[in-house]
Amino acid sequence: MLIKQLSIFLENKKGRFTEVAKLLGTEGVNMTAFTVSENSDFGILRLIVSDTEKAIRVLRDHKYAVSQADVICLHCPNKPGALGRAMDILTGAGIFIEYMYAFSEGESAHVIIRPDNLDLCLDVLKANQLGLLAENELFKL
Repeated sequence: MLIKQLSIFLENKKGRFTEVAKLLGTEGVNMTAFTVSENSDFGILRLIVSDTEKAIRVLRDHKYAVSQADVICLHCPNKPGALGRAMDILTGAGIFIEYMYAFSEGESAHVIIRPDNLDLCLDVLKANQLGLLAENELFKL
């Protein structure tokens, strides 16, 4: 169950994230999850949106550099040790996590994972009966 994630390169200056959020909102695209990483010159906004193709089109029309990648959404209990157990399983299988970010709501946590090997990661998570969310399920949260 792969999910499409967008990466947008932003100049590291005031208002750039605001512009993207307003632009997508005006176009009816919902941002379900996101993270921002930055250095002194630029930032990378990684986000999961309700309409990937529309978001790409709108952002490129406004001269944003946008790329798309597949990620996995792990669904686990929002309690101490749950994420550690999942990460221990992935590490034991030799999977390297390039990056991840998470959000929680009530008793559930959702972790967006970008592993070095998507297929192996999916197989390992399924074999260990760890919960995965499909893209359409993520937008119902």
